[in-house]
Amino acid sequence: MDSATIARAVELLRAGRLVALPTETVYGLGADAANPEAVARIFAAKGRPADHPLIVHLPGAAWLEQWAREIPPLAWELAEDFWPGPLTLILKRAPGVPDAVTGGQDTVGVRVPAHPLALQLLRAFAASEPAPGTGKPGGGLAAPSANRFGRISPTSAEHVRAELGDAVDFVLDGGACPVGIESTILDLSRGPDFPPRLLRPGAITPEMILRTTGVEVEVAGKAATTDAPRVSGSLSAHYAPRTPLRLLAASEVDAAIGEAARAGRSIAVLRRLPEAGQTAELLSLHTRWLPADAEGFARELYAALREVDALGVSLILAEAVPAAGEWAAVADRLRRAACGAGA
Repeated sequence: MDSATIARAVELLRAGRLVALPTETVYGLGADAANPEAVARIFAAKGRPADHPLIVHLPGAAWLEQWAREIPPLAWELAEDFWPGPLTLILKRAPGVPDAVTGGQDTVGVRVPAHPLALQLLRAFAASEPAPGTGKPGGGLAAPSANRFGRISPTSAEHVRAELGDAVDFVLDGGACPVGIESTILDLSRGPDFPPRLLRPGAITPEMILRTTGVEVEVAGKAATTDAPRVSGSLSAHYAPRTPLRLLAASEVDAAIGEAARAGRSIAVLRRLPEAGQTAELLSLHTRWLPADAEGFARELYAALREVDALGVSLILAEAVPAAGEWAAVADRLRRAACGAGA
């Protein structure tokens, strides 16, 4: 991206305006995270509940201590292993971090995105910091997904423009997002005597963290998490199309298609890689085939959901995926999409 475009984006951010930016996961709706008035514009544009915390995006791990305190050694190890990348760490917030960012909690979510355009913007923004002594943390952009709250996350600049329109002052177009689903969220706020806790699955899996650090991650649902911080994307209904969506086992999809046909319902179908011998009747439907591998499926999922949601059908049938391992994050997004669909 040319320097004049980045300079214009930084100018707008410094003025408290909103700039949509690409990350490796999804497009974010960026604002100066140290400016409560700017952060409030994010909530207004998205229709996001005020107590729902945001993730602060940083240009590098060197800025971490401006936003967090009591940082355990594991956080630095994870930053070394996975930043830049799709891993958000939940830590104790540093003094001066606005309540608007944390949802009033004593924790803050931080990450360093792996998209080159996001890093270019973040570094330019950090370089434009005012003189020290303001008492505010610096270099951070709050950047939740650039869509209406609870709806399908955007993975292209076109998605952002179509959904938010004039609510965004500037959109940086970095092409399609290569990961396609939101970051893994890992809670380290309980201190070094407790294991890290997975609050949202993503492309960085507990197995990957175990391999690189030797530390086992506590997975939400397998242990009590009533004391867990509120984090982005943790509501039961999220990432959802406006069209009702039914999530079905692969063995149930064909029967559901036949049932809908007999009832005269217009439907669309999301399925994994087509199987040999698929009938012409089924192929004539609004069927969106997704890659058979977890990485490819995740990359295309939100764009596919937007495509079928725009068809005007009465129902979307989606084939379920495995719930564990590398598929856990995709299964999580499909489950939440089905809960929120049609709302």
